[in-house]
Amino acid sequence: MNNISNFVELKKSEKIWAIGSIHSNLKSFSSIKKYIQKNFNAEDKLIFLGNVIGLGENSRETLSSVIDLRFNLMSKFRLKPETIVFLRGAQEEMFSKLLQLQLAPNPTEIIDWMFDHGVNKTINSYGFSENEVRNIASSGTLNISKWTSNLNKVIQENPGHEQYFLNLKHAAYSYTKKILFVNRGVDITRPLSAQNDCFWWGFQNFSKIQEPYNTFVRIVRGYESEHRNKLDISKKNTVCTLFKQPLSNKNILCGIFAENGEILDLFENN
Repeated sequence: MNNISNFVELKKSEKIWAIGSIHSNLKSFSSIKKYIQKNFNAEDKLIFLGNVIGLGENSRETLSSVIDLRFNLMSKFRLKPETIVFLRGAQEEMFSKLLQLQLAPNPTEIIDWMFDHGVNKTINSYGFSENEVRNIASSGTLNISKWTSNLNKVIQENPGHEQYFLNLKHAAYSYTKKILFVNRGVDITRPLSAQNDCFWWGFQNFSKIQEPYNTFVRIVRGYESEHRNKLDISKKNTVCTLFKQPLSNKNILCGIFAENGEILDLFENN
């Protein structure tokens, strides 16, 4: 994996596969994984649009399965590391902040907020109880530091997990600059290099964008917070959202795209 830049430019691609938020749905992802393994080609690219972990019961196991898919595809086709991209979602951002909890000015409040947003499920999957973490959060900086060190050790015991969290990207785009991939949104008033954290927290009215963003005629994202009654992915829309609310929904939406932004296929787990 390459941590030089927060952005990945996808070189010449036959197809670009994109997977929306998984949220630890291991069973659903297993179906997607089989489909990709059967149909992926050497000239293709694959992007996970963030939120691989969180909310569901199997964060650790799901992440291991995702890493296994990457390893298998890279071995089979002798792919370069930048062929398979992991974007940072809100779940990964919160969990990364949790690993530095000793630096937070108000750790108890931070823990409460994160747990309300599904990070507790990720903690559970690594073998820690919610009550344990809440107690640690109110016990002082030294104890918090010891606990985060223990959590880091557990993560390191799972092959590829530490590298995953250290190498998450903010966005990816085709070398044609026609299609952009993000977790949740972009601030269309700013260039990519001047974005803040709206990549994973979103940007006001982003769903309503109808015009290209700079040269990008298509923006593909893996999560949205609004619950829409109808899945509306149109080839005419600038924004293509590969996610269906409510959060209890177990389906994972995926898409296959061309370098020019064309939607080649949309599918979900069986």
